[in-house]
Amino acid sequence: MRKCLICVLMTTLLLAGCGPAGVSEAEELALTIRGEYLAMESCAARAAVTADYGQRVYQYEMAVSVNGPETVLALSAPETVAGLTARLSGTESQLEFDGLSVETGPLDGDGLTPVSAVPALLEAARSGYITACALEEEGAVVRVDCGDPSGTPGAGTETVLWFDTATHALTRGEISVDGFRVILCEFSDFMAG
Repeated sequence: MRKCLICVLMTTLLLAGCGPAGVSEAEELALTIRGEYLAMESCAARAAVTADYGQRVYQYEMAVSVNGPETVLALSAPETVAGLTARLSGTESQLEFDGLSVETGPLDGDGLTPVSAVPALLEAARSGYITACALEEEGAVVRVDCGDPSGTPGAGTETVLWFDTATHALTRGEISVDGFRVILCEFSDFMAG
């Protein structure tokens, strides 16, 4: 009987913490933003992407346009690839221009590349399992950490997203593989459509 009473009391306490009073401002904002990104059909932004392969680091700048399942990336830097455009849909993530193909190789076992990083970050914003969230920079941004719900922190693929608390624009995203940051993406001029 005593064990049953303790169980009932603990369940009541847990349920009381799960209601509106138990949700932090950062969690509530993260869930609101998730709903907006799930409903979003298109967006556009400028992105500065750093891909770190450990012994090689690549930096790209690009215009990003997302319309439904299609993502278009127009590279503007570095100069050697400026003008290249990639159209991504589904699993395709290779840049092509007049038969020239640019491939830097995957950053993880799932085929993550600098080209597929922006769609991966947007997918994490829409459906990634939220492991933590917090307000940062004196409440100007909300940080949302996403990862495997049954995984160990620092193992596997983890994503961190930062959103402007006023506009809900994605301002920054990082993808880490086994605790090592492989992608850093900083967004500007983000507009949802």
